Amino acid sequence: MPENNRVFSIKGQKQGDITLFLFGRIGLENFDALLREIQGFFSEYNPSHLTVDLEKVDYLDSTGALFLVRLEDEAKTRSVPFTIANVSDEGKQIMSLIDRRALTAPSLAAKERALNLLEQLGNETINVLKDIYEVILFGGEILYEIAFSIRHPRKIRWNDVISYMKKVGVDGLPIVALISFLLGLIMAFMSALQLKQFGANIYVASLVAVAMVRELGPIITAIIVAGRSGSAFAAEIGTMRVNEEVDALITMGFNPTRFLTIPKLLAAMFVVPILTGFSSFFAILGGMVVGVLGLSLTIFTYVQQTMNAIEMFDVVSGLIKSVVFAAFIAAIGCQRGFKVRGGAEAVGNATTSAVVSAIFLIVVIDSTFAIILHYIE
Repeated sequence: MPENNRVFSIKGQKQGDITLFLFGRIGLENFDALLREIQGFFSEYNPSHLTVDLEKVDYLDSTGALFLVRLEDEAKTRSVPFTIANVSDEGKQIMSLIDRRALTAPSLAAKERALNLLEQLGNETINVLKDIYEVILFGGEILYEIAFSIRHPRKIRWNDVISYMKKVGVDGLPIVALISFLLGLIMAFMSALQLKQFGANIYVASLVAVAMVRELGPIITAIIVAGRSGSAFAAEIGTMRVNEEVDALITMGFNPTRFLTIPKLLAAMFVVPILTGFSSFFAILGGMVVGVLGLSLTIFTYVQQTMNAIEMFDVVSGLIKSVVFAAFIAAIGCQRGFKVRGGAEAVGNATTSAVVSAIFLIVVIDSTFAIILHYIE
């Protein structure tokens, strides 16, 4: 505390009877500074008796009275007799407002009890069931808004749809292409190590093509989109929630689900199948690099074997899966964003939850498709 801002002076030696003169305003605005000063006072002085003189105090509020109580308690812990002198009638009334028993009484707040394993399992089960209920409820709301948008296509914010198509599709293409190319290259190389023993190098092309078109292409693309765009959707809406922009939309008469979710959902459903096609293409290209450079296959032979291995059913089923994946990724990202309550930490938690939930749903949906397509094919 600067010297010109001090609100007390000391009379006496460092040991013996000491008088502490307070003056000016003793209140909330200088409470913290007074506490720091008084801690320094007791570390420097060792009084045999401490007197606090309030004659020159112009203003004393309940916070100032609390400071005096804290000062007295500190003196008592050091076995120092404590006296308050020259207290005005108004000061006495304010001092009487401090309930010393309440300050020392144990808290009535319920203490948190450590939960045992069974209780923790029960709580987590309840949280999961609540989360499933909220996701289903939000899914029903999205279906209603999709039906409304089909009946009223002019009410769709097409400019936002195009903007999100660029963010999800065009901006996501480089990473999808790179990962798919490397994945195809690795699959071709690893499978060639085994097939080469039987002179079946030609089937490397079939293996890469069928695996990517039917299964890995849609899944890899969906996981990348979930990590890039699903998290972005959750963070964007979560930030709007924290900044009360969603409440502002409701106040202005906008439906937040229709206004914020539908453009993201449509954009993802439009471009993720295209990304899936590019993913399969670049994976086959990566396999071709291994086939041509490492297995002595010609480009014509590799392409012909790939075309023979892929059927239209494989392509259509992969694209259908990618559309469903896209819908769930966008929906779960938006749902997690709307759930945000709090600050930046809540937005981060929602973003993480959106990615994890989306990947889990991708695996579950792909398993369901595998069973259904097995009986359809």
